[in-house]
Amino acid sequence: MNLTDFMRYKEEFLSYINVERNLSYNTQRSYKSDFNIFVDFWNRINKSETQELELRRTIERYFVHLFYEKIDKSSVARKISCFKSFEKFLKTKDIEICLKLKRPQVDKKLPVYLSVEEIFFLLDSVKNEELPTKRPIRDKAIFELLYATGIRCSELCGITMQDIDMHEKVIRITGKGRKERFVLFGSKARIRIEEYLKEERPKVFDIKEYLFVSQRNVPLNQRTVQRVVSMFRTFLRGNKQITPHKIRHSFATHLLNRGADLRAVQELLGHETLASTEKYTHVTPSQLTKMCNTLHPFNDFKKGTDKA
Repeated sequence: MNLTDFMRYKEEFLSYINVERNLSYNTQRSYKSDFNIFVDFWNRINKSETQELELRRTIERYFVHLFYEKIDKSSVARKISCFKSFEKFLKTKDIEICLKLKRPQVDKKLPVYLSVEEIFFLLDSVKNEELPTKRPIRDKAIFELLYATGIRCSELCGITMQDIDMHEKVIRITGKGRKERFVLFGSKARIRIEEYLKEERPKVFDIKEYLFVSQRNVPLNQRTVQRVVSMFRTFLRGNKQITPHKIRHSFATHLLNRGADLRAVQELLGHETLASTEKYTHVTPSQLTKMCNTLHPFNDFKKGTDKA
């Protein structure tokens, strides 16, 4: 397969993962970006070669190039997933490219999260007038709802008025792959949302309108929500980075540290597999110290009993 054919099938593939596979927007965007970078590489190679390379050979050289560039393992793993999905798609077109790509072993990192004390400080101690924003009530409601539910940034942006039941404190969420699930929020979050609807949100005329909107009554995008959340960082010691995903990490970690069922948290987070949720079952240093002080056999040893 040459570059011209690849470009045609690439567009068909991107349409396929959108319409038929219903992959998330972020995955589609990442795959498109991966393909664009690969095409740039292929064009550079073709300029230096006397004969145009075919697809399989170019892919092999591309991943060798990534190795020598010391690209992050997680990025390489995603790119391999992209090309393996593309390979499966080509098989439906009776095209075999026989890639022999193996995903690198990605080092598992513990999720970074905020403490319970930090979350409550930001939500309860920081006053509205201290926030550098024209919509402090809306922005606190965003932060509150992210922590109350553990939803993704993209999921929060997609909430419409018809998705939320204020009486039952339930929200219907459209997650990855356009799969629906229901998440719960407490009375504290409901008060925040109701205050926002009353004080700062333009009047709602249609239940299909989005919950969180800009001053021009336009639905918020992910970048805006990220900026809203990042705004709170200046109130923490060390100017700690805060992102919507770290709030999601905090939600899961705090629930599990307090004894919540792992499968229940999996359902709330919208994870397809339990393995994705298990990364939150880490223990904090304080918990580890408490466990050692309580359970280690040395703590039962009494001075003077060993006179040997």
